[in-house]
Amino acid sequence: MTEVHNLGVDAISCHAWNRDKTEVAVCPNNNEIQVHKRTSSGWKLLETLEEHHMAVMGIDWAPKTNRIVTCSADKNAYVWTQKEDGKWDPAWVLLRINRAATCVKWSPLENKFAVGSGGRVIAVCYFVSENNWWLCKHIKRPLRSTVTTVDWHPDNKVLVAGSTDYKVRVFSAFISDMEDAPGTSPWGQSNSLGTLLAEFPNTPNGGGWIHSVAFSPCGNKICWVAHNSSVCVADATKGNAVMRLYTEHLPFLSCIWIGSNNIVAAGHSCMPMLYSVDDNGQIYFVSKLDNTQKKEIAGLSAMRKFQSLDRQARNETNDNALDSVHQNTINCVRRVSDHEFSTSSLDGQLVVWDLKLLENSIAGLKIA
Repeated sequence: MTEVHNLGVDAISCHAWNRDKTEVAVCPNNNEIQVHKRTSSGWKLLETLEEHHMAVMGIDWAPKTNRIVTCSADKNAYVWTQKEDGKWDPAWVLLRINRAATCVKWSPLENKFAVGSGGRVIAVCYFVSENNWWLCKHIKRPLRSTVTTVDWHPDNKVLVAGSTDYKVRVFSAFISDMEDAPGTSPWGQSNSLGTLLAEFPNTPNGGGWIHSVAFSPCGNKICWVAHNSSVCVADATKGNAVMRLYTEHLPFLSCIWIGSNNIVAAGHSCMPMLYSVDDNGQIYFVSKLDNTQKKEIAGLSAMRKFQSLDRQARNETNDNALDSVHQNTINCVRRVSDHEFSTSSLDGQLVVWDLKLLENSIAGLKIA
């Protein structure tokens, strides 16, 4: 059901996989990026990338071009290209921002990427071959606060962003300098970068910062999670109707789609949760995907407790382990395959989960 990997770091702030999932880049909650390779004897550290001088806030690995992009609180972004000797060469990106770069994401065609920032700006970056450098154009209005998360529509020309002003916005990300025609999507189209195509407030019942957004595989729906412990879905094919589910869990920090109807969300509760969207667009809770750790040792723990009480009339056990594989906040969820995803946490663990193995044991779970 799960693969638990320890890469020798105390905490992981974010991670990204290469194309065949034999290598993973992790950020150990500082200014470094570590690239690890899976071997028959475990994980081997290949290289530590140290161009940033403040905490790395985001990372993404382009599977086809094999390029890594990173952004940091130092207001910089770098595109890392692997040379013939296996070493990674950084190329500085001209972001032109005056606050921390908070998130980054490659577009589906990998010819551009988007960087969110604390300066109320989204930088859409692309390569200018004539000058041999990465340039960017800004999306500014109507952003009013820190951009915390971005994701790309499958058509490569529409972008969704969430921010700390409690709103999710869909923008045109068409760049006339490098693209032939604006994209066509159910969210609308525009030949102007930054055109606002849709806006969704997250204000009912107190609202909350938007922590993560994701387009569905078909691009017709958007899901997001916010600091008010909500899971929301907007559907462009239904007049941009928004369905909201307010959960009893601690806030989620990351979410992804698995198939066309399943959403995996994880965060401060330290375990991934599975939600699904039915044919009417309603969101419902399916299952916690991790609640086995303490059940396996419950009998032994109880025995020790009563033995201690019998001997000394006091309880000497000090079991602080959570009832989950992860023992701290999960802050990054990544799609690995059509039925697999990975999570990284402040406990330093990287875990790969296989939903296909759970399909027969979880009622209502269907992996499309």
